[in-house]
Parts: sequence; structure tokens; C-alpha cells
Amino acid sequence: MTEQLTHIDPKLFEILETVSDPEIPVLSIVEMGVVRSAQMVENVAEIVITPTYSGCPAMDVIGEDIRLAFKQKGIEAKVVLVLSPAWTTDWITPKGRKALEKYGIAAPLEAEADKEALLGNKKLVKCPQCQSTNTKLVSQFGSTACKALFQCEDCLEPFDYFKCLK
Repeated sequence: MTEQLTHIDPKLFEILETVSDPEIPVLSIVEMGVVRSAQMVENVAEIVITPTYSGCPAMDVIGEDIRLAFKQKGIEAKVVLVLSPAWTTDWITPKGRKALEKYGIAAPLEAEADKEALLGNKKLVKCPQCQSTNTKLVSQFGSTACKALFQCEDCLEPFDYFKCLK
């Protein structure tokens, strides 16, 4: 598993947990795994974040939301964007994975299983509504580049699957 967090000051962690991912509002940016570190440097909260993919349009919104959350607590924040190491779905926390599924998005599988599911070779993606793995790939491309569209063949509900990114 790739290294996740380098360091988050507990006081700053509490504030960062209030910042939602703009594309999946039931997840905080901490649960999504985009926060690399957070520490006080000369009375300024320095927050290092990594985009879920290079060029992610949500990063500007996330940066502004971070600055606003800290400003509301009377703390100046500096947001630093780093691209390396690249974000991986391994960084989504267990709490984040549960929140994804409760929201109706199937959490990512491990890399090999993900490949089999996206090629339509195996029924491995679990329906977030009824928990069945009797699902089928509808499209390798879902509502965003990081998702695929599946349908449950038991409850007939369509749903997004968050692709494994390594």
C-alpha cells in the first residue's frame, strides 16, 4: 500500500474533516485521502493536498473551501498542491469507503479485481443498494472520469463504481 498521510496536526484535522469533497459531498477531503499533511508554520496552517487525478477541476474549489474553513476559525491557511506521489484509491479511508457505498457509489476494488470487473470478465462489483454482486458493466465511463456505470441485475438499479486508481 502506498504511503498515505505524512502528518496532520490534530487541531487542523478537526477543521479539515469539515471540508467536503465537492463531487462527493458525503466525504470529507480527509476521508477521500487528498490531504497529505497539515501543520502550523509560523502561525499559518499549511495544508498539502494531492488531486485525485492530474488536472482535477475540483482542486480549486477544495483549496478555496480549505481557506474558508480555516478563516472561519480565525486561522490563515496556505494550500499547497503536490502531484507526487500520485493519489491512489488506497488513500480513501475505511470510513470514506462506507460513506461512498451509503451514498450509492460502489467503493473501488483492488487493482486486479478492478481490471476484471471493468473488462466485464467477472461479477465483482457490489451493488450499493442491495449488496448483490450480480451486477453488469454498462459503461466504463460514468458521471466522472474516475467512475464507471454498472447496473444490478437483481434490484435493477444503476449505480456508479469508483474505479481503482494506482
